[in-house]
Amino acid sequence: MAALARLVLVGFVVLTVVYVSLSLYSRSVRRRKLGIWWEEEGRPGDRDAYVEAGLRDYEGSLRRKLIWGVYIVPVAVVALIVYITNYR
Repeated sequence: MAALARLVLVGFVVLTVVYVSLSLYSRSVRRRKLGIWWEEEGRPGDRDAYVEAGLRDYEGSLRRKLIWGVYIVPVAVVALIVYITNYR
């Protein structure tokens, strides 16, 4: 039982590091694209306001929600492996 607790704890820490890294990377890519789009559209208004408005839209986007798959997919795979190993 201690081995399972250790696996869960270490797995959670590793997945959290991966999630935070991926989330920060995705946000920085979106910020860079918004800056490029601002220049291509003829620089409408304040650049910082344009980028912040775009990042607010990004917070509710599907891409942002798909990053949660970092937690869901590995847990599902481990659960499937445990099931197959024990009950087949």
